[in-house]
Amino acid sequence: MEQRILQIALDTPLDRIFDYRWRAGADEAEPQVGQLAIVPFGRREVAGLIVGMADQTDVPADKLKDVIAVRSQLSPLSAQWRALCSFAADYYQRPLGEVALPGLPKNLRMLTTTALDRALKKLGKLSAGHDGSPVNTPQLKPEQQEAVDAIATAQGFAPLLLYGVTGSGKTEVYLQAAARILAQSEAVGEVAQILVLVPEINLTPQLESNIRARFPGVHVVSLHSGLAEGERTLNWLAAHQGQARIVLGTRLAILSSLPHLKLIVIDEEHDPSYKQQEGLRYSARDLAVWRAHQLGIPVVLGSATPSLETWQHTQAGRYRKLQLRERAVRDAVLPTVKMIDMERDRPNDGLTSTLVAALKLRLERGEQSLLFLNRRGYAPVLNCDACGWISNCMRCTSFMVLHKPERRLRCHHCSLELYIPKACPTCGNVDLQPLGRGTQRVEEGLQAMFPEARVLRIDADSTRLKGAAQNAFDSVHRGEVDILIGTQMVAKGHDFKRLTLVGVMNPDTALFSHDYRASERLFAQLMQVAGRAGRAGQKEGGSPSEVLIQSRYPHHPLYGAVAAHDYDGFATQLLEERQQAALPPFIYQALLRAEAAEIDTALTFLKDAAGCLEHPGITINDPIPMTMTRVANVERAQLLIECASRPALQAFLRDWLDVLRQMKTRAKWSLEVDPVDI
Repeated sequence: MEQRILQIALDTPLDRIFDYRWRAGADEAEPQVGQLAIVPFGRREVAGLIVGMADQTDVPADKLKDVIAVRSQLSPLSAQWRALCSFAADYYQRPLGEVALPGLPKNLRMLTTTALDRALKKLGKLSAGHDGSPVNTPQLKPEQQEAVDAIATAQGFAPLLLYGVTGSGKTEVYLQAAARILAQSEAVGEVAQILVLVPEINLTPQLESNIRARFPGVHVVSLHSGLAEGERTLNWLAAHQGQARIVLGTRLAILSSLPHLKLIVIDEEHDPSYKQQEGLRYSARDLAVWRAHQLGIPVVLGSATPSLETWQHTQAGRYRKLQLRERAVRDAVLPTVKMIDMERDRPNDGLTSTLVAALKLRLERGEQSLLFLNRRGYAPVLNCDACGWISNCMRCTSFMVLHKPERRLRCHHCSLELYIPKACPTCGNVDLQPLGRGTQRVEEGLQAMFPEARVLRIDADSTRLKGAAQNAFDSVHRGEVDILIGTQMVAKGHDFKRLTLVGVMNPDTALFSHDYRASERLFAQLMQVAGRAGRAGQKEGGSPSEVLIQSRYPHHPLYGAVAAHDYDGFATQLLEERQQAALPPFIYQALLRAEAAEIDTALTFLKDAAGCLEHPGITINDPIPMTMTRVANVERAQLLIECASRPALQAFLRDWLDVLRQMKTRAKWSLEVDPVDI
């Protein structure tokens, strides 16, 4: 009986490739590199990726285990896809299996051979024919046409920043560039696939609907964690086999198998959601640029407020800038941004008289308004005036947020929930008061202030059920909502045709954050939410689009830049400050985190880690507790590593990890390359 040694990557924290024995069965084809195999691992059966084959192994014969099955009916994952996973594993300092396997649908790893055959058969019935001809293609403005031409005619690797004001028609540029690339490939008898990335799941339905309407004959699929496993498996298989020509997804889609990829689009490329914050902490934006370079194809990074990393690449000439200076809809102009000084116009129930008057005017004219407050719940904290007790979380160094409709105190970090106490736990005072405002409290106040208005709240609490977010956005688009209250979920990507007023509440906290990225994020957030207003142009007799920002610091330079819609000036100044302070993108960082039952255990491990290896040219800062020191009764600390050279930092991290893995500690630790939250 013929047998081979298969070298298989598994989804484990062990940084090694495992050897298994494959014995040929009757009429069984020989395995290929890139195929999936089912193998025993401990007491479980798991899926692994075949990354190599050999005739010999160092594993003793009595310990060498047999492969259970090979998914031979599924075409191998390509060498290019495996190279992408290898690069991500090397760059982010993780085992190959931890990169390659989690990106595959669970069903693909767990299905029996018969079930996989059924899925492939079902896919074959769904994917008959292909007609890439677009329909209902609108006329482009000159700047839009120039951008489409630049994308469609790009030769080889071409990183392009599509820098356009909100409402400038970036999506239309994506669609028409995709149509050109699909047509060019069809003309020479080739298959082309387009990958479009969006930062959040709730942005996919509207964009997917637009894509399907434009390309009725094209197989379009979505890939994100909100899909049922059966649907995600079918969509992934369609992409892997080249049947899906346009793939729309969130960050996990960048690791999908796309054998005929010709264009990558990253919409809202500045969004921090593109950085994974658990497990493999990768940046989908950065991997997209690397993948485009690997394949020699264009990659489009679209944003009205590009990340400073992307802006710096553009300023240095590494990326080409395609600019859209005007809104796409005729007569649509950017909204006027006005500051409301809360020291002069004192708020009542969180709303100044100026903002209340503006809301009343829109109600009278039948127009929509949006109130933006990036704080969900009813109030950030419950307080006792008598003794000073506040609703601290007993498991985290944070407050428990009051959720009045649910009659709960809830920690947004560990998800602990408690009933609202009837009296102060410390002194027995029954007059407990909420401090501050969340979206629930603002909603309650608006309903009392404007009883005739149709008020809708959209946040993570109101959209917990599947489909709730899309239903809520649909009601706004149908004009069934007068006043919308929302968190960052409503701030980007949505095209509200009837919206003429945006009110921003409580943005000042970000001005004094310890996070050096806070001002960049606040500016982007304000510009994005401001861009929801006036996108359809001013109707006859209607209100001009307007953004009102309530602040106690109305003369802060950041607000001045927002009012002037001056991203260029703001970004230039911020880059100068970053360069002077030796912060990214002018320096490269990694962050070693440690967690333990006691903070001293975590700090001791980090101190030992800091001194365990010589490091010329590497700056290792002192270990410190994290800002949120305790989460779910786990104490956390961190150690920041910096270097002016990316290759030097990578070389150090590889050697350093080899030493760290040999250290004995009760702390659980992890390493993040290019951290965004420090």
